[in-house]
Amino acid sequence: MLSPKVKEELLEAQSHLRSALKNSAVNEKTYICKQIASLLHAVESIEKTEDMMDKLENRSSGDTGMFGNFFTDM
Repeated sequence: MLSPKVKEELLEAQSHLRSALKNSAVNEKTYICKQIASLLHAVESIEKTEDMMDKLENRSSGDTGMFGNFFTDM
C-alpha cells in the first residue's frame, strides 16, 4: 500500500500534469501533448497497479479470487 505522503505527492503531480496538458494543447506541438498525457497516465496507473500487487501478495494459498476455476479447468 502506498504511504499517505506518496499518494499526496502523486495527486500533486497529476494536478501539475493536467495543467501542463491543458496549456500545451493551446501552445505546443501535438507530440508534446501526447508525451504529457503519457506521463499523466503512468502516474495515474501507479496506485491502481499497487492495489493489484497488494491483492496478489496478500491472497490465501489456493485462492482463485474473482476468476473462479477459469485457469484451473484447462
